[in-house]
Amino acid sequence: MLDITASSLLDGATHGFLGRAGGISKGIYAGLNIGLGSDDDRDTIMENRRCATDGVLPGGTLVTVHQIHSADVVTVTEPLPLDQRPQADAMVTDQPNLLLGILTADCVPVLFHDPEAKVIGAAHAGWKGAIAGVTDNVITAMEKLGASRDHIACAIGPCIAQPSYEVDAAFRARFLDADAANDRFFAPGKPDHFQFDIEDYVAARLQAAGMTKIDKLGLDTYALEHRYFSYRRSCHRGEAGYGRQISLIGMAE
Repeated sequence: MLDITASSLLDGATHGFLGRAGGISKGIYAGLNIGLGSDDDRDTIMENRRCATDGVLPGGTLVTVHQIHSADVVTVTEPLPLDQRPQADAMVTDQPNLLLGILTADCVPVLFHDPEAKVIGAAHAGWKGAIAGVTDNVITAMEKLGASRDHIACAIGPCIAQPSYEVDAAFRARFLDADAANDRFFAPGKPDHFQFDIEDYVAARLQAAGMTKIDKLGLDTYALEHRYFSYRRSCHRGEAGYGRQISLIGMAE
């Protein structure tokens, strides 16, 4: 069975934040590994993608991008061939039956929906994309399709939580250089290190962009090892690779 978490704020959009349960991958990728960038068997990954799609929007067409930790957004009007995925970290569409998919393994997945305009969006917000404004760019791209900031709801899915996200002083300095108020997202850690709350940071960026309907699911990918893949946990264990889970949103015809 698939592990699918939904947000009440996204009622009206077919969506789900999927965990690792229910797939056919083995070993360190055990479960629903969607990561084409992993060393997992490609046929297995493709079957996992089909399983995820059928679990959220049966008959829908899964659309993903080649994620590069940018703030770039693609407006999707038709299916994208897998071997022609554009380099970007977010997508928007107003087309039914297209299932937007974002892959993560600690980074922040954000799903967007304007039920009035029938426009959806999905973003992969790692720290680089988050500070560069990937969520702001999704909102702007949705507006170009007729969405309104007053109507857009956002849900922040499973990501690494503050107790699990240790960073050094240089990392923190990048955020303080961007905005001194970002200090509130860093808690003291061991000497010269801090604990970063990327979920709250992304939520604050959404709020600053005028979003009033924001759902934080509060699910820690690092700590919940039986539910989610985690890049950082894999690194700490010296594993040879790591899987990726997927977050999906679409609109049925």
